[in-house]
Amino acid sequence: MAPCADGGGGVKVKTPPVDPQLRREQRGWYWYDWATSAFNTTVITVFLGPYLTNVAETAAGPDGFVGFFGLDLRAKAYFSGIVTISVLLQIVIMPLAGAIADHTGRKRELLGAFAYVGAIATLGFYFVSGDAYLLGGVLFVIANVCFGAATVVYNSFLPQISSAETRDTVSSRGWAFGYLGGGLLLAINLVLYLGREPLGLEEGLAVRICLASAGLWWGAFTVIPMLRLRNRLPERREPSVAHAMAGSLRQLWHTVLELRRYPRSLLVLLAYLVYNDGVQTVISFSAVYADQALGLGTEVQISAILMVQFVAFGGALLLGRLALVFGTKRTVLGALVVWTGVLGVAYFLEAGAELQFYALAFLIAIVMGGTQALSRSLYSLVIPQGKEAEYFSLFEVSDKGSAFIGSLTLTLALQLTDSYRTAILSLVVFFVLGFVLLAVANLPRAIREAGNEVPAHI
Repeated sequence: MAPCADGGGGVKVKTPPVDPQLRREQRGWYWYDWATSAFNTTVITVFLGPYLTNVAETAAGPDGFVGFFGLDLRAKAYFSGIVTISVLLQIVIMPLAGAIADHTGRKRELLGAFAYVGAIATLGFYFVSGDAYLLGGVLFVIANVCFGAATVVYNSFLPQISSAETRDTVSSRGWAFGYLGGGLLLAINLVLYLGREPLGLEEGLAVRICLASAGLWWGAFTVIPMLRLRNRLPERREPSVAHAMAGSLRQLWHTVLELRRYPRSLLVLLAYLVYNDGVQTVISFSAVYADQALGLGTEVQISAILMVQFVAFGGALLLGRLALVFGTKRTVLGALVVWTGVLGVAYFLEAGAELQFYALAFLIAIVMGGTQALSRSLYSLVIPQGKEAEYFSLFEVSDKGSAFIGSLTLTLALQLTDSYRTAILSLVVFFVLGFVLLAVANLPRAIREAGNEVPAHI
């Protein structure tokens, strides 16, 4: 696809018209982000962390600890602990899901299976009350593992439904559309939560209804991508599920070994894994930090995160446009600088600092969606064609629902210092190290080595 000079001396890329079938798939693909963002916002970011922490504190002994399958955790570290466990399981399951998706070609069916198991587990949060912290932990582990595995398959559709030149745009639109969906459900839940007394609902029941609504939303809107996305079957398929599973495991091992042939792609992946650990941990524990360290009420937390959803819609589109002007890599690096500054300021916030908390939330909203959307499209350019799901499974190890190293760092900091401020400051290292790794990566060469076309704006 050859670029042509425009009248101002810049570069304008001639993009061929999108095939109607691909456009239909793109629009269906966007709807899954709409469906699944409800889990990310209502469950992970807002309600479950503070609620499950309170449930664990109710069940804790005099020493303030609770048990979880042989582990002794501080009640205040319980949520970060089960996030760590769920991500450890994601590390095992997501690459396998990706390998099966590529090996069988049944991406649509796998997406639906993981999505609906996760949605059912999320509906189960309605029954988590009193001291039932174990039930809440188990349901979250199931839901978060399925959330990650489904996203592996979902992301692997991106290279199949978009060209190299349109990938940033398609990815950013999907992320932006997801923020609208997550924000809309969160707005509905905010109305329910704030109006619970006239409705005769006690606070715990209102929270459980909000949590369960995310499962219903996830399952209902997944129907749309199920109807619009289509499989691209591989040339050779195994004759049985057992053969397909064995072949998937062999192919996964070959994928890991094959990474040695793409050292620059591996560096891009490593950079993403590092800085996205910080991104996801900040997103997942912002409500807990506001509650425990700043003493801000649930109303402030929900309204701030609701603002984030709608500002992030514009932020994702804005960074997508900035990537076309300044380049994708420079735009992501600039976003990482903002993330680092936000954490530094958050450490010094005083209790009850509502206005400053809203200001930091606004800055996060501007860079949050763009950081992830551009990283997703960037990564899709440095992986070989035909193995998208396998390579995206490695990408997805650190993509959604908080990453292992970041949540483990937060858990250890809380265990050792009993301080949320120290814990949140410890995450700065992820953004600094991720910035350095991405800065030294030779992206054009990585893209060419993977056999793909280098976009003009990279």
